Amino acid sequence: MAEPTQVVVTSESGLSQEIVAGNHRLKADEPAPRGADTGPSPYGLLLASLGACTSMTLRLYAQRKGWDLQRITVRLRHSRIHAEDCEECETSEGFLDQIDREIEVSGNLGLDEKERLLAIAEQCPVHKTLKSEISIRSRIM
Repeated sequence: MAEPTQVVVTSESGLSQEIVAGNHRLKADEPAPRGADTGPSPYGLLLASLGACTSMTLRLYAQRKGWDLQRITVRLRHSRIHAEDCEECETSEGFLDQIDREIEVSGNLGLDEKERLLAIAEQCPVHKTLKSEISIRSRIM
Protein backbone atom coordinates (compact mmCIF):
# COMPACT_ATOMS: atom_id res chain seq x y z
CA MET A 1 0.00 0.00 0.00
CA ALA A 2 1.27 3.49 -0.85
CA GLU A 3 2.29 5.96 1.83
CA PRO A 4 -0.56 8.23 2.90
CA THR A 5 -0.56 11.67 1.32
CA GLN A 6 0.52 14.40 3.70
CA VAL A 7 -0.21 18.03 3.06
CA VAL A 8 0.72 20.83 5.47
CA VAL A 9 -1.23 24.10 5.42
CA THR A 10 0.01 27.15 7.34
CA SER A 11 -1.48 30.60 7.83
CA GLU A 12 0.28 33.52 9.49
CA SER A 13 -2.47 36.14 9.07
CA GLY A 14 -5.52 36.81 6.97
CA LEU A 15 -7.03 34.10 4.82
CA SER A 16 -3.98 33.44 2.62
CA GLN A 17 -2.70 29.89 3.13
CA GLU A 18 0.69 28.34 2.37
CA ILE A 19 0.34 24.74 1.23
CA VAL A 20 3.20 22.24 1.10
CA ALA A 21 2.43 18.96 -0.66
CA GLY A 22 5.62 16.92 -0.90
CA ASN A 23 8.08 18.96 -2.96
CA HIS A 24 5.39 21.38 -4.13
CA ARG A 25 4.32 24.73 -2.73
CA LEU A 26 0.91 26.24 -3.43
CA LYS A 27 -1.26 29.03 -2.11
CA ALA A 28 -4.94 29.16 -1.29
CA ASP A 29 -7.02 32.21 -0.48
CA GLU A 30 -10.44 33.71 -0.88
CA PRO A 31 -11.24 36.37 -3.47
CA ALA A 32 -11.39 40.02 -2.43
CA PRO A 33 -12.85 41.57 -0.38
CA ARG A 34 -12.66 38.65 2.09
CA GLY A 35 -9.16 37.59 1.10
CA ALA A 36 -6.31 38.86 -1.03
CA ASP A 37 -6.93 36.42 -3.92
CA THR A 38 -3.34 35.07 -3.76
CA GLY A 39 -4.44 31.58 -4.83
CA PRO A 40 -7.44 29.41 -5.59
CA SER A 41 -10.20 29.07 -3.02
CA PRO A 42 -10.51 25.79 -1.11
CA TYR A 43 -13.33 24.74 -3.44
CA GLY A 44 -11.18 25.73 -6.42
CA LEU A 45 -8.47 23.39 -5.13
CA LEU A 46 -11.02 20.61 -4.62
CA LEU A 47 -12.28 21.00 -8.19
CA ALA A 48 -8.69 21.11 -9.47
CA SER A 49 -8.00 17.83 -7.68
CA LEU A 50 -11.02 16.16 -9.26
CA GLY A 51 -10.21 17.59 -12.70
CA ALA A 52 -6.56 16.52 -12.57
CA CYS A 53 -7.46 13.02 -11.38
CA THR A 54 -10.12 12.68 -14.08
CA SER A 55 -7.70 13.72 -16.83
CA MET A 56 -4.90 11.46 -15.55
CA THR A 57 -7.24 8.49 -15.25
CA LEU A 58 -8.52 8.96 -18.82
CA ARG A 59 -4.99 9.40 -20.19
CA LEU A 60 -3.71 6.21 -18.53
CA TYR A 61 -6.73 4.21 -19.71
CA ALA A 62 -6.46 5.46 -23.29
CA GLN A 63 -2.72 4.74 -23.36
CA ARG A 64 -3.32 1.19 -22.11
CA LYS A 65 -5.94 0.69 -24.84
CA GLY A 66 -3.75 2.28 -27.53
CA TRP A 67 -6.40 4.90 -28.33
CA ASP A 68 -5.64 8.16 -30.13
CA LEU A 69 -6.57 10.46 -27.25
CA GLN A 70 -4.77 13.72 -27.96
CA ARG A 71 -6.20 16.35 -25.62
CA ILE A 72 -8.36 16.25 -22.49
CA THR A 73 -10.02 19.33 -21.03
CA VAL A 74 -12.04 19.01 -17.83
CA ARG A 75 -14.25 21.93 -16.76
CA LEU A 76 -15.77 21.86 -13.29
CA ARG A 77 -18.22 23.99 -11.36
CA HIS A 78 -19.33 23.71 -7.75
CA SER A 79 -22.71 24.92 -6.55
CA ARG A 80 -25.21 24.41 -3.74
CA ILE A 81 -28.65 23.29 -4.84
CA HIS A 82 -31.97 22.55 -3.17
CA ALA A 83 -32.08 18.83 -2.45
CA GLU A 84 -35.63 18.68 -3.80
CA ASP A 85 -34.25 19.74 -7.22
CA CYS A 86 -32.06 16.63 -7.43
CA GLU A 87 -34.09 13.64 -8.64
CA GLU A 88 -31.24 11.10 -8.34
CA CYS A 89 -30.10 12.18 -4.84
CA GLU A 90 -30.93 10.40 -1.58
CA THR A 91 -31.09 13.68 0.35
CA SER A 92 -34.55 15.20 -0.02
CA GLU A 93 -34.44 18.22 2.33
CA GLY A 94 -32.21 21.26 2.63
CA PHE A 95 -29.24 21.89 0.37
CA LEU A 96 -26.55 19.71 -1.10
CA ASP A 97 -23.32 20.26 -2.97
CA GLN A 98 -23.29 19.65 -6.71
CA ILE A 99 -20.26 19.41 -8.96
CA ASP A 100 -20.82 19.71 -12.69
CA ARG A 101 -17.99 18.12 -14.69
CA GLU A 102 -17.68 18.57 -18.45
CA ILE A 103 -15.02 16.47 -20.18
CA GLU A 104 -13.85 17.43 -23.66
CA VAL A 105 -11.65 14.97 -25.55
CA SER A 106 -10.02 15.23 -28.94
CA GLY A 107 -8.37 12.64 -31.12
CA ASN A 108 -9.48 9.89 -33.45
CA LEU A 109 -12.14 8.50 -31.09
CA GLY A 110 -15.47 6.93 -31.92
CA LEU A 111 -18.70 7.30 -29.97
CA ASP A 112 -18.14 3.95 -28.20
CA GLU A 113 -14.68 5.04 -27.04
CA LYS A 114 -16.00 8.38 -25.80
CA GLU A 115 -18.80 6.67 -23.87
CA ARG A 116 -16.25 4.30 -22.32
CA LEU A 117 -14.05 7.25 -21.31
CA LEU A 118 -17.05 8.86 -19.61
CA ALA A 119 -17.62 5.65 -17.63
CA ILE A 120 -13.91 5.49 -16.74
CA ALA A 121 -14.05 9.10 -15.46
CA GLU A 122 -16.46 7.85 -12.79
CA GLN A 123 -13.68 5.51 -11.61
CA CYS A 124 -11.03 8.15 -10.97
CA PRO A 125 -9.83 7.78 -7.36
CA VAL A 126 -10.76 11.32 -6.30
CA HIS A 127 -14.26 10.92 -7.79
CA LYS A 128 -14.68 7.67 -5.87
CA THR A 129 -13.46 9.32 -2.66
CA LEU A 130 -15.87 12.23 -3.02
CA LYS A 131 -18.78 9.84 -3.63
CA SER A 132 -17.91 7.54 -0.71
CA GLU A 133 -18.42 7.84 3.00
CA ILE A 134 -15.50 9.83 4.38
CA SER A 135 -14.21 9.78 7.94
CA ILE A 136 -12.33 12.92 8.98
CA ARG A 137 -10.66 12.65 12.37
CA SER A 138 -9.48 15.93 13.89
CA ARG A 139 -7.54 16.89 16.99
CA ILE A 140 -6.15 20.18 18.20
CA MET A 141 -2.70 20.52 19.73
